[in-house]
Amino acid sequence: MIATRCTALLLSMGLLMATACQNNMSEVEALTAKKTEVQVETSRTVEITFSDSAIVKAKLYTPVMLHYLSADPYVEMKEGVKVNFYTPEIVIESRLSANYAIRYESRRMVELRNNVVVTNSKGERLDTEQLNWDENKKLLYSDKFVKITTPDKVIYGEGFESNQNFTKYKIFKIKGMVAVKDELQP
Repeated sequence: MIATRCTALLLSMGLLMATACQNNMSEVEALTAKKTEVQVETSRTVEITFSDSAIVKAKLYTPVMLHYLSADPYVEMKEGVKVNFYTPEIVIESRLSANYAIRYESRRMVELRNNVVVTNSKGERLDTEQLNWDENKKLLYSDKFVKITTPDKVIYGEGFESNQNFTKYKIFKIKGMVAVKDELQP
């Protein structure tokens, strides 16, 4: 008799648990879809000033900025970006431009792609298709093909590293160097 009651009780509890734990699949799918949706903030005609201890370090300009509010938030600039880097006297020391940029907020890292150009006040110019900007280390670098044009030569290489103002740099795996001839000399 006790065995029969225990069996009946266990059977009843099993049925109760089986019916109590059922999920409506459409509700589960709706909740899952909501979790994977990423909110995007869109800004137009953007100008951002970067400063340290009230000293302007750089200004960024972009026509459209998309801010993705995900678990690892990032900012995308699909229509290009321009950045001016300044001396402490607020004089432009170098300029950077690219057709595309993405900034990973938590890592403070920017990846620039497509027609990346950096120039400095010494008349030097860097051209590459991809460049990374590490904001923490204040470093520009690339492992892609680079071309640096100075007033007297053109240097080709595979890889590059520079301070973020492009005033001190290294070129890796130099592929060639061409002296620029002054057009006024015979």
